[in-house]
Amino acid sequence: MRIGSIRSIAWLCAAALSWATFAVKAQPSLPSGPLQYGFFTVTFGSDGALTLAGEGWPTFKGTWKAEKDEVTLITTGGPPACSEAGRYRFRIEGTRLVLTLVADDCVPRRMILHDSVWLPQGERPVVPDRQIVRSGADAARKLTIAAPIKGSWPSFRGANASGVADGQQLPDRWDAKGGENVLWRTPIPGLAHSSPVVWGDRVFVTSAISSKPNATFKPGLYGDGDASDDLSRQKWMLYAIDKRTGKIGWERVVIEGEPRNKRHIKSTYASASPATDGRIVVAWFGSEGVHAYDVDGNPLWKVDLGRVDMGAYDIPSYEWGPASSPIIWNGLVLLQCDTQADSFVLALDAGTGNTVWKTARQELPSWGTPTVIATGDRAELVTNASNYIRGYDARTGEELWRLGGSSKITAPTPIFANGLIIVASGRRPERPIFAVRAGARGDLTLEKEKTSSTAVAWSKTARGSYMPTPLAYDGILYALNNDGVFDAYEMETGKEIYRQRLDPVGSGFSASPVAADGRLYLSNEDGDMLVVATGRDFRLISTNRMGELLMATPALSDGVMYVRSSSSLFAIGKAPK
Repeated sequence: MRIGSIRSIAWLCAAALSWATFAVKAQPSLPSGPLQYGFFTVTFGSDGALTLAGEGWPTFKGTWKAEKDEVTLITTGGPPACSEAGRYRFRIEGTRLVLTLVADDCVPRRMILHDSVWLPQGERPVVPDRQIVRSGADAARKLTIAAPIKGSWPSFRGANASGVADGQQLPDRWDAKGGENVLWRTPIPGLAHSSPVVWGDRVFVTSAISSKPNATFKPGLYGDGDASDDLSRQKWMLYAIDKRTGKIGWERVVIEGEPRNKRHIKSTYASASPATDGRIVVAWFGSEGVHAYDVDGNPLWKVDLGRVDMGAYDIPSYEWGPASSPIIWNGLVLLQCDTQADSFVLALDAGTGNTVWKTARQELPSWGTPTVIATGDRAELVTNASNYIRGYDARTGEELWRLGGSSKITAPTPIFANGLIIVASGRRPERPIFAVRAGARGDLTLEKEKTSSTAVAWSKTARGSYMPTPLAYDGILYALNNDGVFDAYEMETGKEIYRQRLDPVGSGFSASPVAADGRLYLSNEDGDMLVVATGRDFRLISTNRMGELLMATPALSDGVMYVRSSSSLFAIGKAPK
């Protein structure tokens, strides 16, 4: 063989080897080490093996294959559809792997992977510093002197979130359709689960009016975590309504634009209740900011907190929107803002909107409204959340105590009665109720298998409510779950008094109970309001049909119950003779 031929063959072999090496390198690959996203880990083995796992979810095992910018997954685990291939587009940004859906009929696999961002285990995502921007007058305006506090219902569930206002003498029965004991009904446009608040002769309500004509929410007992597809332009509204006549005194378009976050299909863009101290009224619309007006409707200030992302604790891409309401205490607007990235509690000056204090906390998203509990010279801001229930000094934001053992999803508001702070949450498996003695300090987390301590008077598991806030009345604690199971306990000991299945349950219960004059008022989502006698024996007095969906908690003031439905505000009371 000639030398030239040998050289040619050698060159061709080298070229072929180089091309083969290039082809191997050009094959798209995914990071092989364990990657973390929310509460999940995934491993893309170099041999094509795949493992995807998360606490409380089926473990998916199978294979993966990448081609260009797509990866195809074939797994076992989960429903039958999960044995079929799923396809996702991927891109690698430094150490991050980003996946977006192409096609996948496996629902749990799709829930985890779509719009997911994976990092190497132990690497935390970079969270930009949150910018809190206030705008409005530089100095506090001279405000109208507040009407007397008597008869007020200043925030969610009234003063201190107790839900109790005796001396109302409300009717046991009413007829929304026929008008019996319905003093007035005022239509309220838009969608809102926010509750009415009352001071003086005004009722304040919020709403979000979508530019999408058929915008709605989905009531009912279900576990879907889907977000609404309504990202259309909204008008966030604040209304002041004459509580005697139902006439709208003034209305304000607080802000208008496209939402900066999605909402759960069961929620709305106005699920947080306003708050008032008789001088100002404050509305918090999550990513759309905190807005303050005087009670005559004049704008005072607004605070942009930036985008606040509340959603599924284990799947960060699932956005559910906010619901925690502001409260006003001692000249401070207090907010609990637990997000996917940077949770905090915040105190704003009620007159100016300036930040008085801000306390960061390591928390999962939450939806409960905080409560200020004043005992002696101590005022505790108590927050319900997943990692810890906490008590803060309401004046400074200093953490006073913490209590672990709550659920991964928390919504009920803390209450205080008989010297005990009651905090509940309803997600399985924990579903706790805790009764904490006021004045505690430090870490109060109970030892394993313990149900009480020097700081915790008693506790229960598998009894906490998911959405409705418990109610204490005359030494009895009442807890209402979404599925209509209604419990009564001795307040001081936690001993069960009764357990009752309400009828009708319908689509379930989201509104919290309120009470007056030995009566409990319980609203199911389908529009039935049950009147139940307080006391050690369960006794249903009446069931009153409102004819509209009920998601919001009523307000009580001066002999009238103000009931917010999906489309109206009702005034229920005895007609004057």
